[in-house]
Amino acid sequence: MNPAQLKRLFYRIKPVALWVFLISSPISLLYALYISPPDYLHGDLVRILYVHVPAAWFALGIYTAMGICSFISLVLRAPFYSICAQSLAIPGCILTIICMMTGALWGKPAWGTWWVWDARLTSVVILFFFYVGYINFCDGAMNKAASVLNVVGLINVPIIKWSVDWWFTLHQPASFFLTEKPAIAFEMLIPLVLMAISFFSWSLVMFTYRFSINIERFQRIHYETTI
Repeated sequence: MNPAQLKRLFYRIKPVALWVFLISSPISLLYALYISPPDYLHGDLVRILYVHVPAAWFALGIYTAMGICSFISLVLRAPFYSICAQSLAIPGCILTIICMMTGALWGKPAWGTWWVWDARLTSVVILFFFYVGYINFCDGAMNKAASVLNVVGLINVPIIKWSVDWWFTLHQPASFFLTEKPAIAFEMLIPLVLMAISFFSWSLVMFTYRFSINIERFQRIHYETTI
């Protein structure tokens, strides 16, 4: 699929993603806050995780997609993929902030502290700084410095993923594996999936909105430099 086809696809996705978000978000919040049962150990505190975990998933996934787009833009010298990366940056950064804030809200009652220099927590903060650095470097065109920074930041992705396995941390290990049954009760899996759908659709809405702005800005800059 070439960039022109992808561009048309993005414009078609936006209204669909918006409707999915408007429908799924109240349902997911209702299920996470009221319908799902409290945890046997942490009680209602577990409801924070229904927001925290999907936010972490997509914060990490979006940065990975940004890194891939930036790599392609550097190799092919294709501005389209750089614009895709720029369009993902703000929603990814927002999700990273949500991840950190909900993690702190969980940490205070569960661990007795808002923050600790835990391997997982520290690597997520580094991810946030990569997001902020990339956003500040972007200028609406194919910025090579921003793309290089983004690709370098991919090194942090596996560190975040496997930090709980490589080092002793307060953060609990992963509950989801590709080849194993999830180590979580089905009643708690439902709100996680619903919230993940909500975050995914929100991310698509934000991406397509930012893409429209960034593609117009790039075309304007390209026009001004050619006249």
